[in-house]
Amino acid sequence: MQAIRSLARTARTSDGYGWTMAALLIAAVVMSPVTALIVIAFEDSGDLWPHLAAYVLPFALQQTAALLLGVGLLTFMIGAGTAWLVTACKFPGRSFFDWALLLPLAVPTYIVAFAYLDVLHPLGPIQTAIRALLGITDVRGFSLPDVRSLPGCILLLSFVLYPYVYLPARALFLMQSASVLEVARTLGASGARTFFRVALPLARPAIVVGATLAMLEALNDIGASEFLGVRTLTVSIYATWLNRSSLPGAAQIALFMLAAVVLLVLAERWARRNQRYSGGTRKSHPPSPLQLSGISAFGAFVACLLPLLAGFVIPAAHLAHEAWVRIAQFGLSPNLILEARNSVLFAAAATAVTLMLGTVLAYAVRLDRTGTAISATRIASLGYAIPGTVLAVGLLTPLAAFDNFADSVSRQLFGIGTGLLISGSGAALVLAYVIRFLTISTGGIEAGFAKISHNLDAAARNLGETKFGTVRRVHLPLLGPALGAAAILVFVDCMKELPATLLLRPFGFETLSTHIYAEASRGTYEDGAVAALLIVLAGLVPVILLARMSRPLMVLSGRTGGSAG
Repeated sequence: MQAIRSLARTARTSDGYGWTMAALLIAAVVMSPVTALIVIAFEDSGDLWPHLAAYVLPFALQQTAALLLGVGLLTFMIGAGTAWLVTACKFPGRSFFDWALLLPLAVPTYIVAFAYLDVLHPLGPIQTAIRALLGITDVRGFSLPDVRSLPGCILLLSFVLYPYVYLPARALFLMQSASVLEVARTLGASGARTFFRVALPLARPAIVVGATLAMLEALNDIGASEFLGVRTLTVSIYATWLNRSSLPGAAQIALFMLAAVVLLVLAERWARRNQRYSGGTRKSHPPSPLQLSGISAFGAFVACLLPLLAGFVIPAAHLAHEAWVRIAQFGLSPNLILEARNSVLFAAAATAVTLMLGTVLAYAVRLDRTGTAISATRIASLGYAIPGTVLAVGLLTPLAAFDNFADSVSRQLFGIGTGLLISGSGAALVLAYVIRFLTISTGGIEAGFAKISHNLDAAARNLGETKFGTVRRVHLPLLGPALGAAAILVFVDCMKELPATLLLRPFGFETLSTHIYAEASRGTYEDGAVAALLIVLAGLVPVILLARMSRPLMVLSGRTGGSAG
């Protein structure tokens, strides 16, 4: 907050003073949960803290560290390996895998865990089929390792989150000049040696960013970890707040979790220190794929097929089958229709607010000449790095303070109490969504502004148009594609968000994600299949668009050279 106040003192020299102040206000709102979290954590938690420090935190930290390390390593191996295969090699199915490997992004982690708990159950389809093939009739005669374990959680999360590494790694591999790889091969380096000694180091900055995002998503997860019996910091916050009714205790654990996020971000920046790659000023062409045949081609095909099967095909197919059976027997439940409506309405409301605030931030950066708006925008973008559980805990105090202030003012002016306006209402949930996903809209809209010439701004001003009028009449029509893409991404992320929804939803309020969580907690997996399938289908839209858009852009980058760092 002190940083925001110091920025405000310099904002008056900005070209767009009003827009810069709006950006500072947005940054203050985003940072308010973190400030409140620190205040709550120092409140008296009675005799709970010694118990947490002795019995909860050590195990939760150990489980969280092991989960993050495992997910980071596996997503790196799967994402970078498959990205290299589809960009540097020719084998059957390569063009299909090029876009299909992004499909696991459509499936939230908790839905994958939800599906596999049913698929890999001793009475589920996989173990039943194996016993039938082996001629075993007794259920206890054969059993696979229990997926409810830390290794099982690492595997499932990695098969869903590897696209965070795959996408930037594929982009960087396409951007690399063929001459660099050809020199390595001319010097006698094999294909594997070229990958490990040349291509991989050049792509390391993007891969590190992707792996960090995957670990942040794993840290934010609550459903998959709890379903699979892994006691992470996220699960501990939820249990301490709701089961033990201790907000200070939950805040104290949340501070440890926030520290883990900071360490992840700092580690990512440290790993990318002094890392630069430039394609040079001359035009270069992307490397020619190496034709694979025989066992090599088969191995590449299997290496790309396995993560796609595990991360998307198996869970999606199982959900589709169970949903079909459920609808055929009982039809669509009225409660499910209501929950779908709740999900869509709240996601749409949060998307609209997020786009509006993202436009304010992006335009403030466009007008600002002092760097104040840029700094405020960076602060406002930190919300994406705050896990949903931490955000929910931190929002309680600011929301309660606002409600108390509004109630006091209303009583003094009108003699009428307002009660709780935001706390415990849908507005709190929308606010959490906005803070969490503001980064997505701001980044997309900034990219859209970058393509609009500043000469249009000058022409509008010369014709007597105000800054707001320029945005409304000139920029917004030109920002249509950027706004549309950002809206889709934010909307789907809001539909999938589970931790913040669980903790901040109004009493008796259910969405598709909380419905799935409730069914999985009761062990009635088939009853949540329809809701899970609806979320997966919603997630397919942005993934397909991303797959269609990314390839041409990256091929163009590969033809003209590029830089990363």
